[in-house]
Parts: sequence; structure tokens; C-alpha cells
Amino acid sequence: MSDRLAGKRIFLTGAAQGIGLAIAEQCLKEGAKLFVVDRDGALLRETVKKLGAGEGMLGHAEADISDAAAIAAAMAQAAKEIGPVNALINNAGINVFSLPLETTDEEWQRCFDVNLKGAWNCCKAALPGMIAAGGGAILNIASTHSFTIIPHTFPYPLAKHALLGLTKSLALEYVGAGVRVNALAPGYVETQKNIDYWNSFPDPVKAKAETLALHPGKRIATTTEIAKAAVFMISDECPFMNAATLVVDGGLSVLQHAV
Repeated sequence: MSDRLAGKRIFLTGAAQGIGLAIAEQCLKEGAKLFVVDRDGALLRETVKKLGAGEGMLGHAEADISDAAAIAAAMAQAAKEIGPVNALINNAGINVFSLPLETTDEEWQRCFDVNLKGAWNCCKAALPGMIAAGGGAILNIASTHSFTIIPHTFPYPLAKHALLGLTKSLALEYVGAGVRVNALAPGYVETQKNIDYWNSFPDPVKAKAETLALHPGKRIATTTEIAKAAVFMISDECPFMNAATLVVDGGLSVLQHAV
């Protein structure tokens, strides 16, 4: 354990599995106090037990980030359990992939309610306290979908493009109050969601190999690699980084074609 995040009281969403769980592990390892939120209460409780942090270091609440009232209540609970939140990591999100003309109104609404409005609900709940305290840090977990388009993934990239707009807008609005707002854009990551995706094909090994072949290094990121980047961005090691997006995709988004 080190102290890179000593003094940080972090509100982390989507923490029960995948990238969120890896971020939670790294934040605790680096000395942060942490309040974790997920809409899957049972899985979240298992995760909290697994993290095994000491009293006063880790709190949790079951909440859907699309519910502004639930997030406001969770933020108030966090203030009581770990102290006033001075760092927010908006990690929770959902995949909604379709064709434009086949996307239902319900799919459209749920995509934006979680991937954009959900992040805003958390920012809106955290910002007043950060401003009153003289500063804070917000990190939005975006995606390479935020600036590239994969056909047949509509409307997910629209929401992720908009998340970068939210990041930049809030960054410029509140820089004078000492609040930094940035985004982290992973590419493919070896999460259970991607494993399930590969397993949906008749030949999962081939499907995974095709994904790896898209990348210059012929591999994809681990959740820990993304989590370590998140630690850096939420820490005080980059105090002049604001309205920025750090891309962690192994070079995928700048590869024009395979050699």
C-alpha cells in the first residue's frame, strides 16, 4: 500500500465487477477512502466483502445512477461514512448496440439515461461539496467509442461522444473553483462482458483471436491496466490536467490498417 491517493475520498460507480472492481482495488491500495455504488446490490455486497477494507475506509450503496434522487442520497451517505467526497469516478455504463432504424425508444432512453445522464447525476451530486471545499477531481470513464464509430453499435457511441462534451463543459465551468474534470478512454478490455461476447460465437477462441488481431500489440488491456491509469488521473500527480481525455487502447484507435 502506498499513499498516492491519501486524503482522497472517492465516490466510484459501477464498482461491483470489471473495470470498476479493478479501480476499487487500486484506489484502496493507494490509500484512498472509498464509497462504491452499483445497481446490483447482491454482487456489490460480495465485492465489498472481497475488498476487505477497514472501518471508515469503505462504504457502499445500491443505486442506479439514472435515478438522481438515489444518487443524491448515496452521496449524502458517503459523506457520513468516509467524509465529504472530493473525487468522483463515473465508471458505470451499459452497452446498447443496435442498428439506427432498429433501435427502440426504450433502448435509446436507457442508453442515454445511464451513459450520459447517469454521469451527470453523479457530477451534480458531487460538485457542490467540491466547490465548497475549494476543489476536487472528477474522472469520467469514456471509451474509444467516444471518438470512433463501430458500425452496428448505435446509439452507444452517441452517448459516449456526449460524455466527452460533458467532461469538457464541466471542466471549463468549474476550473476556477479548483475542480478538475477529465476522461479516460479505454479500448477493448478483458472483462466478463467481452468474454461473454466471445462465448456467444460458435468458436469463442477464434472470436477472441480476431479481436486481439485488431491491435498493434496483438493483445487487449487488463482491467488492472485501466485502473492504474484511473489512479493517476484522479491523483494529485497531474494537477494541470483538465478537460483532457487519456486514451488507453494499445494504439488501436490510431491504427489505420494492419501491416
